[in-house]
Amino acid sequence: MGSITLSREALIHNLDIIAHQVGAKDKIAVVLKDNAYGHGAVLIAQACAEYGVKQAVVCSEHEALEIIDFFENILILGDRPSHLNPKLSYTINTLEEIEKCMSGARVELKVDTGMHRNGIAPSELEEAFERMAAQGLVCIGIMSHLRSADALSSEWFWQRRTFDSLKARASALAASKGWKLRFHLSNSAGTFRSSECTDDMVRVGIALYGCLEMPKGLITPPFKPVLSLWGNKIATRILKKGERIGYNGIYEAPEDEVVSTYDLGYANGLDRLASNRYSTPHGIALRGRISMDNAVFASDVEELLIFDNANDYAQVVGTIGYEILACLDKGLKREWR
Repeated sequence: MGSITLSREALIHNLDIIAHQVGAKDKIAVVLKDNAYGHGAVLIAQACAEYGVKQAVVCSEHEALEIIDFFENILILGDRPSHLNPKLSYTINTLEEIEKCMSGARVELKVDTGMHRNGIAPSELEEAFERMAAQGLVCIGIMSHLRSADALSSEWFWQRRTFDSLKARASALAASKGWKLRFHLSNSAGTFRSSECTDDMVRVGIALYGCLEMPKGLITPPFKPVLSLWGNKIATRILKKGERIGYNGIYEAPEDEVVSTYDLGYANGLDRLASNRYSTPHGIALRGRISMDNAVFASDVEELLIFDNANDYAQVVGTIGYEILACLDKGLKREWR
């Protein structure tokens, strides 16, 4: 099976940029959900902890328990507590969810500031605090989510204003319950929309992994991609002029050429839409249809670099780097280079 290499130098480079932007390592919360965007949650967690990051964000309690030894607090976005742990906090997305959390759980209340996906309405803030207190929960944070921080529009500005306008009211409500809040709104793109970080932390995912893309007119920091995908050769042959290769024979050789089959396919995360359309960073063309476990390239090297920037592969298939990274086979070997 193919493999993944990770660049520690690139990861530290990216963390340095983020820490400089927000003013302190303590303000960084690394997003490690979905196997750290395909990079390997434990590997990235350990490296970030060694750098000095103390906060992480995941989707499920299971993901949190995999990396719990590395951080002081882990925010869980999409799960309810099955037990109490002083390192874990859970997102509250609706008023009804409050009564479904066990007493004593640490929670962070999500407020809908304009994305209209999850979160309570700003007008429900007082009711939410009363219900959390009645349920015996401990609220440690107020959060929201930006919908268009990576777009050249006014939306970042008004979502920022809406969130900031909640802070005084939420802090007063929390103080009346004996709680101290932290506030966080910014994702990777939002972190770089202002030179001043006015929240207690930022939640960085795609920037951490070096694949943040911003439109023309907005600054994209000089991040370095952390992940490279490699395939190992299975077999080599001379494809004769006029011969076709793979399912449905969508590639026909215009002349004799050397091709090799490599041990990666769409089951490992190579999007099938790249069939017959993609070339590697070294200009080696993909020939024919991607199979479940195999892909053919015009090469005979033993180990082939498939991509070292997921955005390049994503562009060919008409998606985003996030999807390519998140769909990488968890069973692929991952190691630092």
